[in-house]
Amino acid sequence: MLDIGRIRADTPATHDKVFLASAGASLMPIPVVRAMHDYLDLEAQLGGYGAYESEQVRLASAYELAARLIGALPQEIAFMESATAAWQMAFYSMSLKKDDVVLTSEAEYGANFVALLQLRQRLGIEIQVVPSDATGTIDLDALRHMISPRVKLICLTWIPTNGGLVNPAAEVGKIARTHDVAYLLDACQALGQMPVDVQTLHCDMLTATGRKFLRGPRGTGFLYVRSGFIPQLEPHTIDHFSAPWVERDRYELRDGARRYETWESNYVARMGLVTAMDYALNIGMSAIQERCVVLAARLRSGLHVLPAATVCDLGRDLSAIVSYTIEGEPAEHVVERAAKAGITMGVTLPSGTRLDAERRRLPPMVRASPHYFNTEQEIDTLLDFLQDL
Repeated sequence: MLDIGRIRADTPATHDKVFLASAGASLMPIPVVRAMHDYLDLEAQLGGYGAYESEQVRLASAYELAARLIGALPQEIAFMESATAAWQMAFYSMSLKKDDVVLTSEAEYGANFVALLQLRQRLGIEIQVVPSDATGTIDLDALRHMISPRVKLICLTWIPTNGGLVNPAAEVGKIARTHDVAYLLDACQALGQMPVDVQTLHCDMLTATGRKFLRGPRGTGFLYVRSGFIPQLEPHTIDHFSAPWVERDRYELRDGARRYETWESNYVARMGLVTAMDYALNIGMSAIQERCVVLAARLRSGLHVLPAATVCDLGRDLSAIVSYTIEGEPAEHVVERAAKAGITMGVTLPSGTRLDAERRRLPPMVRASPHYFNTEQEIDTLLDFLQDL
């Protein structure tokens, strides 16, 4: 059982506000902030190189921690400054060419989809969108029927930025593996909210961020690339770290996923991410998921009985991202008024998941994303606020 008292003591902002925005950028625990402060102090005392040398063992543990979080090997992990940078590194490293087909879903995230559009314009690839089934999840039967020799990549956002949906990522992975199609999974909203196991997911590449449910700092993320898949990829950019200059006219790509890293990195933020991963692992991802499910279910149940509220979530399994509208109140106004009442939420715009938004004619929505440090009383505080709007 989670020690909510200790967890909230590690999260001082919970003392004076109801924070329900972990799908955007969550609250870092005190140990994460302290680790970053301490490392920054080292840089001030020793310089950047000296601080790294002093803490290189702890920093190097990041690969083992990330691997434990997702069931991977340390050599399959590369650290990036964001999940978007990780996704781009993976996607643009694919050897796609004219008329190659990339399959994606109606819930694909905007940052990913515009990259698909760019390669359609630049190379002439074809984008095919797999329809959703009656529940709103990616239609697995349709996916199977859309597989052809021209399909070179399946891109899937596991948990979209809105809509509460949890796509059947493992089932998609089985289909991809059966047909020997590369599979790139965006786990940005999943990591830190639920257990992640790349072996069960059957993904070739996975991207994740530190700032959301993992409760790490902004400017952090990582890329997983399956060891057996790495030789098929060519990083779209390299430097003398990712590809050591071994002779005057020759370089050699590093073994493993670190061929996607460059020499320079923000080690202050990396130290924060190390601590955040350690913090989550010590609590336990199954316990975190159970708590998130309980709180999100309480919020959805309360919203369903509010006459002015419309819950806009889809899927068989629901995440801790709760999207809704309030009749007669623009989402921006709801969030602004909530902030004045000490409740932090966010607005999710149609441009974040344009295909889904246009299909369902969704307006901007309020996005509330409770996490394990929240309490039932805080959920009720939000519902009382909405009742009084």
